[in-house]
Amino acid sequence: MSGKKTVRVIKKGQLKHQQTAERKPNSPRETAREMVKTVTNWVNELQQKRSAETANALKFLSDTPRPSEI
Repeated sequence: MSGKKTVRVIKKGQLKHQQTAERKPNSPRETAREMVKTVTNWVNELQQKRSAETANALKFLSDTPRPSEI
């Protein structure tokens, strides 16, 4: 290891000031958009899952012979 590593000392007052300055509160409109986006993604995933399951079930049913066909 080359050289000494530096240690940064942060005082309590500085830490709170930095955190609040970096974080920007979301507006109600942005929060609503995020919620709608999340729910929309859930619905799309559920629809894709059901579609895939239905396709697999139809494939399985079409591959198995019916008793009247044997």
